[in-house]
Amino acid sequence: MKEEEEERRMGETLQGMLRWGAALGISDSSAPMTTLTPPPHNLCIGQTLAVAYFPEAGGRGLASARDIIKGESILRVPKSALLTTQHLLQTDHSLSLAVHKHPYLSSSQLLCVCLLYEMGKRQDSLWHPYLSNLPRYYDTLATFNQFEMQAFQVDDAIWAAERAKSCAESEWQQAQLLMQELKFKSVLLTFKAWLWASATISSRTLHAPWDEAGCLCPVGDLFNYSAPGVELQDGENATSVRSMQSTSLCNSRTADEAGAEQSATSLQRLTDGGFEENLKAYCFYARKNYEKGEQVLLSYGTYTNLELLEYYGFLLNENPNDKVYIPLETSIYSSSSFPKELMYIHQNGKPSFALLCTLRLWATPPNERRSIGHLAYAGAQLSAKNEMSVMGLILEKSNAILRKLPTSIEEDNHILCGIDKIHDFHTLMEVHKLLSELGGDSCAFLESTGLRESLANNQFLPCKIRRSWYRWKLAVQWRVRYKKTLLDCISYCTRTIYFLQSKGTN
Repeated sequence: MKEEEEERRMGETLQGMLRWGAALGISDSSAPMTTLTPPPHNLCIGQTLAVAYFPEAGGRGLASARDIIKGESILRVPKSALLTTQHLLQTDHSLSLAVHKHPYLSSSQLLCVCLLYEMGKRQDSLWHPYLSNLPRYYDTLATFNQFEMQAFQVDDAIWAAERAKSCAESEWQQAQLLMQELKFKSVLLTFKAWLWASATISSRTLHAPWDEAGCLCPVGDLFNYSAPGVELQDGENATSVRSMQSTSLCNSRTADEAGAEQSATSLQRLTDGGFEENLKAYCFYARKNYEKGEQVLLSYGTYTNLELLEYYGFLLNENPNDKVYIPLETSIYSSSSFPKELMYIHQNGKPSFALLCTLRLWATPPNERRSIGHLAYAGAQLSAKNEMSVMGLILEKSNAILRKLPTSIEEDNHILCGIDKIHDFHTLMEVHKLLSELGGDSCAFLESTGLRESLANNQFLPCKIRRSWYRWKLAVQWRVRYKKTLLDCISYCTRTIYFLQSKGTN
């Protein structure tokens, strides 16, 4: 009954935002802005887009209300509807005076303060219909507690979460004086409120050419994310390889030329939308053809799953941009001129071009590297023996990483099944019984949430515990994908070695 009431309330606030958006000129009509007709039912969408729920693909999002053609205009949000620091400073003299006393704050810190300032106005804020539709909770890395961070198991991921939280806390402390001068209510001065505002900015802002922090775009931030396809990823790798090969061996192209080529790829990726000065509006375009009822997606750019968690609070089951780094000795890194960040394992388990090239050169006697370097940089196998050495080293490194991790992928999948069952439970007793039987890091979860102590005082599952188990689930999902990539890499290397050995025998 309580959930039904909450759904009804959310539906009403959403309708209110869509009516508010229509009054401000937000529209999904494909007609030019000068010839726009009044929107149906006084809602800003309905002609091209419709709000829908996609339980397996991002939750609430936007679906096509009709068939849409690639490149077609699907949504326009006028500049006056964008929530930006510039807009707020121009319309609120008191806020502007206070902000200009603190030039040391970053653009993102200022937008966080402005967002909380508007939240404090409640119904008096111009953006109240929009603000009341923002999520109450986020699961970005900065919101993870110590147990949830440790659940990643991988040092790089744990460090990224610790860094995100530390940075958020530092930025919050720096902004305290300004928020106190603006007479924020005590609830808006808390680190919890800052984390919410910071996560809102991180996960929902769109690029604005006049502000590094970007802008909050009502309705435009309802689009869910689609990772750039594998064909784009391959194109970017090829660009990096061509650039590196030319710089290292032939020196026939300048850095500016290489950068221009990479910029062209980036521009191709960002054609989903942007602010158009001539229209004074944020304009969105279909990135492909859509049939009626299909979810309309935007690509925010190329992110690994860890980066998606850090900035947006979600991850993808199949992310072509995900990667796993394996530790290598300094002598190996120095074998080629590729930077370390290009040496990794792709999500599908295949070594990156730069990693293969570097290891092939490393496995070559130093006095022969110069004479055959052009072959390695061209992506060619140097010899069967050389290739088996490369595959053997990657296999060895991947196995070593997996051996150091405290749980296997099978154990993690068992834990995930148990975590999923919690969703259907309503009492602490049910959850406690399940977790006590589950094993793995479930005992640490019981301790970190104080669930054992809560049994005597609470019958129903508190929201705080539900949020924690969801972040725990995200961490376990991430490490499962991490381990799967390594296992796929081991299989790939094993198959390659077997093929080369059998070929040599024959």
